[in-house]
Amino acid sequence: MAEKVILYSYFRSSASWRVRIALAIKDINYEYKAVHLVKDGGQQHSEEYKRLNPMEQVPTLVIDGHTLTQSLPIIEYLEERNPEPPLLPKDSFGRAQVRALSELINSGIQPLQNSTVLEKVGDGKEEWARSFIVKGFQALETLLKQTSGKYSYGDTVTMADLCLVPQMFAAKRFKVDLEPFPTICRVHDALAELSAFKAADASNQPDTPDELRST
Repeated sequence: MAEKVILYSYFRSSASWRVRIALAIKDINYEYKAVHLVKDGGQQHSEEYKRLNPMEQVPTLVIDGHTLTQSLPIIEYLEERNPEPPLLPKDSFGRAQVRALSELINSGIQPLQNSTVLEKVGDGKEEWARSFIVKGFQALETLLKQTSGKYSYGDTVTMADLCLVPQMFAAKRFKVDLEPFPTICRVHDALAELSAFKAADASNQPDTPDELRST
């Protein structure tokens, strides 16, 4: 009997969200274990959880007898484990492009609006978050005009799309004006219609507060 797959997640964590989409696309069943990033001073800081993830972040994925951390390496592991349907193009240049789009969000935007960073910023944290999302979206919009078809890279869902959708949620949360980013919005809206993205959405998780659940 195969070992149970366990995802330690928080409903609106961008990094957890990306992995949830990948698991849904790869049709991998898993047990969801919520790690509340605010309650009890942040459950990610507990000694029990730190043994799983010394960085005290989500997600953590337990699979195949391994404990994996960091969303993009987790997604790459799932891609190699379950190569169909693919989340990376077959050609080297295409893979590099998709990884670059993914890292633009993963490294260039998301960490700067992370809750731990915003706590340090203090007053003006929403404006801080907005400014870095806008800067990143300006670059992303330019690149997607070159690479996108129906989705971020051509007409097939890729790892870049898994990063884009949660980042759009954060942009709306921080009240970013999205009018200057029509390509990002178009790609996001197309992705939002897909079943895997609906299943992984922040409004549909076991730890989603009732007031934020989809109706």
